[in-house]
Amino acid sequence: MQAEPRKSLVGEEYEVEIGPVAHGGHCIARTSEGQVLFVRHALPGERVVAQVTEGEEGARFLRADAVRVLDASKDRIDAPCPFAGPGRCGGCDWQHAKPGAQRRMKGEVVAEQLGRLAGLTPEEAGWDGTVMPAEGDKVPAGQVPAWRTRVQYAVTADGRAGLRRHRSHEVEPIDHCMIAAEGVSELGIEKRDWTGMDSVEAIAATGSQDRQVVLTPKPGARLPLVELDRPVSVMRVDERSGQLHRVHGRPFVRERADGRTHRVAGGGFWQVHPKAADTLVTAVMQGLLPRKGEMALDLYCGVGLFAGALADRVGETGAVLGIESGKRAVEDARHNLADFPRVRIEQGKVDSVLPRTGITGVDLVVLDPPRAGAGRKTVEHLSSLGARRIAYVACDPAALARDLAYFRDGGYRVRTLRVFDLFPMTAHVECVAILEPAAKGL
Repeated sequence: MQAEPRKSLVGEEYEVEIGPVAHGGHCIARTSEGQVLFVRHALPGERVVAQVTEGEEGARFLRADAVRVLDASKDRIDAPCPFAGPGRCGGCDWQHAKPGAQRRMKGEVVAEQLGRLAGLTPEEAGWDGTVMPAEGDKVPAGQVPAWRTRVQYAVTADGRAGLRRHRSHEVEPIDHCMIAAEGVSELGIEKRDWTGMDSVEAIAATGSQDRQVVLTPKPGARLPLVELDRPVSVMRVDERSGQLHRVHGRPFVRERADGRTHRVAGGGFWQVHPKAADTLVTAVMQGLLPRKGEMALDLYCGVGLFAGALADRVGETGAVLGIESGKRAVEDARHNLADFPRVRIEQGKVDSVLPRTGITGVDLVVLDPPRAGAGRKTVEHLSSLGARRIAYVACDPAALARDLAYFRDGGYRVRTLRVFDLFPMTAHVECVAILEPAAKGL
């Protein structure tokens, strides 16, 4: 006999005490019946009315928004952004929290993930619990740093630019994004009609005046004539192949970091905070302390940011191998590193390319994997290469913690961990862990 469908609880309201912050931009609470709620727009210690946004009777947990605050935390402020709040834009998680509270909560999340998934205390990870703001981001409560140099706008049916609502395809129309960098805001994307477009990505390069717009049209739609408030290059995404094609101007932007200029082809990956690339290169190089003549790997190397920094420091007698799966990123990396004859960039997935290289030993490793992490297979291979130090750059503390546990099984320990708040107002952090063979730590 077929089971009856469970009753949806969407719209139900519960008066709850808010517990600790959790990974993903929400806090944990429980209903009077003991059901777990993941509540957005709340802060630890508050008492709120939480309205269910996802879930059904008998589900392991429900998702909810705090729609009324009965007892507010001392860390609460009025959200500076008029588009933030329950049911509104999903781009920011902590507009309603003071900047210091945001960093403290992010630190609590990192510590919880390290303990639960890697069995590490902050002390065992060489971390003092501090989440460092990027240079220039220390702003008073109620102000928002304008840091996001790449913004992907969704488009409403009537052609207005906006941002997606949380866990939804619905679009919140906006007239200004407060976290958008000045170079993005000055393009005036929100002012014009984008009828026929599915999305519009605006890019403001760091260290150059390059600006770019990447258009993704709806099937069969014609591209608009792009006339913005300043000169831009324009790219479009082919609706069938997904390939990028140049419409106007350069097919790339020039980004500046570590004293070098990097070409990044239309829509390619680059850190979105203007200080992020330099901040991360500094943390990685300070942790690895490269020496002349060493052999290094740069895995998930993108357009060659870390590979270039390594090559510059290991010198003419050293060597660097970068591995990257994206074809366009590999082309950019080879261009960006053409002045280093002992740098080689291979295209393909790390877990398949690395074994084929025949490399049996290296001195240094940098890996900056996607949000899912490197995974057990890749970590096991890296652990067998005997590197004296490994730098792991992570945008997700859960994936980092899982991989650190695999490294421990492979004979490596965490020497230091640094955590950076490179995404203010959101739940995201960037971590740099430096590992070394466990025997050295005894």
